Amino acid sequence: MARDHVAIQRIEARAYSIPTDAPEADGTFAWDRTTIIIVEVSAGGQKGLGYTYSSAIVTRLVDNILAPVLMGEDALAVPRHWKAMIGAVRNLGWRGLCANAISAVDVALWDLKARLFGLPLVELLGAARNEVPIYGSGGFTTYSLERLAQQLGNWVSEQGCRFVKMKIGSHPEEDLKRIRTARSAIGTADLMIDANGAFDCKQALLFAEKAACIGIVWFEEPVSSDDLTGLRLLRDRAPGGLEIAAGEYGYEPFYFKRMMDAGAVDVIQADATRCCGYTGFLEAAALADAHPLPLSAHTAPALHLPVCCSAPRLRHIEWFHDHARIEQMFFDGAPVPKDGVIRPDLSREGHGLDLKRADIEQFAV
Repeated sequence: MARDHVAIQRIEARAYSIPTDAPEADGTFAWDRTTIIIVEVSAGGQKGLGYTYSSAIVTRLVDNILAPVLMGEDALAVPRHWKAMIGAVRNLGWRGLCANAISAVDVALWDLKARLFGLPLVELLGAARNEVPIYGSGGFTTYSLERLAQQLGNWVSEQGCRFVKMKIGSHPEEDLKRIRTARSAIGTADLMIDANGAFDCKQALLFAEKAACIGIVWFEEPVSSDDLTGLRLLRDRAPGGLEIAAGEYGYEPFYFKRMMDAGAVDVIQADATRCCGYTGFLEAAALADAHPLPLSAHTAPALHLPVCCSAPRLRHIEWFHDHARIEQMFFDGAPVPKDGVIRPDLSREGHGLDLKRADIEQFAV
């Protein structure tokens, strides 16, 4: 039976800048603010919500490039809109800021579709699981040893995390001491490290050998994620039990395919706020399933929860300090960890997140 066309009536994008609660840095970058771009798409008396963490410039891409190709189109045809948005940015370059913009709109479209059907998004997508493990992530290189131990230890003792991750690479000569401090604070939980591409291959291999002796189980971006040869070398030569992970800067499916074909990682990461939304994340998940490789979701835990419930080989979601904090500030329905997992609220439609409008305006750009 034919259904009515549900026309997209309005697309709005706004940027908000939130100060961090302390200076933060990793192996290659330092920051004191986080910018979130929120997109809302309206159709059929409902409004879908999406977002990405990027630059305020993304709002102009949504308003001037993406919105014109979607206005008046059928809100339920999400895969068709995904292709149309990719086509619209062809001459600008798909990767980077354009992919961030597409990500926010795509997430909003999927949220809208589920709300139009009156369903939780996890039921619309199809659930492979009812809960998703998280790993606590922070441990910035600007933290004192005391703050490092407290943050990582609290994720284990208060939220039940079985895995935690810390940043390294700003001052490599201090990192083994920092790792030992973290190791003491988290008991039997697994400890993961992330260099954000700070090392070259030889440095990373030497560090991997030393860190493995302290019980590290995961080494993320030991070298640049674009250095597939270097990642493969690390994967082949790192001590047994130490997994090499990368993929957070994948903006399109070809990136993930190249990384997997190169045998560059033990675990592939994907980020729905960068890889063109839920649609792009599901493509990365399909590639991981076919390869096969375990998949881990990078940051934005509230946004990732429903799509991660649908990904066959999903291992966990990164409970990243900045984003978990912002999502609790900005959204009703943001998940709260219990026993090291987060669960979708099936009483809420869409992805379950609703904007706290009165609370966020002070951060508007």
